Amino acid sequence: MASDTPVHDKVDPQVLKTALILVVGALAVVFDTTIVSVALHQLATSLDVSVSTIQWVSTGYMLALGVTVPLSTWALSRFGGKRVWMFALTVFLVGSVGSSLAWSAGSLIGWRVVQGLGGGLMLPVMTTLIMQAAGGRALGRTTTWVALPALLGPILGPLVGGAIITDLSWRFMFWVNVPFCLVGLLLAHRYLAEDSPDASVTPPRLDVRGLALLAPGIAAVILGLSNAGSADGFGHPDVIAPLAAGVAFLVAFTVYALRRRDPLVDIRLLAARSVGSSSSVLFLSGFSLFGAMLLLPLYYQEVRGASALAAGLMLVPQGVGTLLSRQIAGPLTDRIGARSIAVVGFLIVAAATVPFSFVDATSNGWLLALWLLVRGVGLGAVTMPVMTASYVGLDRAQIAHSSVLTRTAQQIGGSFGTAVLAVVLEQSISGAGTGAVVSGFHMAFWWATGFSLVATALCVWLPGRHQVRNAAAAAALAAPRPTPAGGGAGPVVGAP
Repeated sequence: MASDTPVHDKVDPQVLKTALILVVGALAVVFDTTIVSVALHQLATSLDVSVSTIQWVSTGYMLALGVTVPLSTWALSRFGGKRVWMFALTVFLVGSVGSSLAWSAGSLIGWRVVQGLGGGLMLPVMTTLIMQAAGGRALGRTTTWVALPALLGPILGPLVGGAIITDLSWRFMFWVNVPFCLVGLLLAHRYLAEDSPDASVTPPRLDVRGLALLAPGIAAVILGLSNAGSADGFGHPDVIAPLAAGVAFLVAFTVYALRRRDPLVDIRLLAARSVGSSSSVLFLSGFSLFGAMLLLPLYYQEVRGASALAAGLMLVPQGVGTLLSRQIAGPLTDRIGARSIAVVGFLIVAAATVPFSFVDATSNGWLLALWLLVRGVGLGAVTMPVMTASYVGLDRAQIAHSSVLTRTAQQIGGSFGTAVLAVVLEQSISGAGTGAVVSGFHMAFWWATGFSLVATALCVWLPGRHQVRNAAAAAALAAPRPTPAGGGAGPVVGAP
């Protein structure tokens, strides 16, 4: 019996091949981020420095990540996807080995910056190459592969990190990345086709002025938000100064980019409904995802007295729920669009966060695990359609710019959400006693619920059924016809 799924709703096998090759390397970045996040206190003790100093292990990495993300658009057009991917993965590998051999807090922070430089290129390059291979067809199903590293990280990262901190040296946290990097390099070298730019075409010049405005702007904003999360609020000079400088740089880049025909990142794409709406929603989803990921392990450790490993185990149901909804949300987005799925997803996230606004040290652990499972289902239903929406109706050249815009929006949103919830929690537990701590978590979880509801309202701007189906049909018509058997080479994996 014939399938009811239209041809342009099916993922091309070459797209799956490209996705699998790139996802292997990307897992190193995601696991590294989640593993290190549960080990900062242990690192401070082992290296005999303060928590405020060791926090730069994460802050330095995030700053390097933000600086290099905008470079991906130029690097892809200048060197080709395969070369950029393998270079970035090699840089991340070198940073991982260096971090594992670090002899002091300063050297560890420096090697983490090296890791961030590689990771900042890897994530948008991976997304761009997979989406370009998809050619505008079956974007929802394709996005399930793009988002796979981000979904697996919250499940396995805290578990691996907790186990290492409990039973092994902290240095093993960085050796975990090495197998992923080596296998990823081998697969990319062997199976990604050469896609070097045409030598007869003048290579694009790096927009140095744009980079000098955008990179420090992103870095300064992330630094200010990071300082806000570790301080008592947003009113300190070390928060206000970098935030003000970062916003000024970003405004200057906006004015500059609007006047330039080929800017480093084409922010004019934000005027497109697909990119503008998804960037806005991803900004607020950063609040719901990253902000709550700060609160949940802290609740289990500080209120319930769980170890780092136990806290990681308790968060597994949320990751499982995300993986389960991934299988449904991606294909469903290809059929009915992103809007309605994302609305339902955020409402589920908000509803499943509310119970944590009433918990204490004696709350039923199995019931909380059930709510985390439900919350994970909602997160998966948000991530898939919103990421898909950002590429609806875009041509090949615009995909790289959309990857940078949406990745930056989510990164800054995550930093902002984490800072706000950290400040809310810190100010709410300023009283004495266990009761103040519990009530502080209640207040912070209420804020996280509110962020999810605000994001729900923004979802009405996302592309609906007609926009998604029309764009997919247009892409299918524009796609090259398959080559007859024996008539030549097939599609090239990773070709631009």
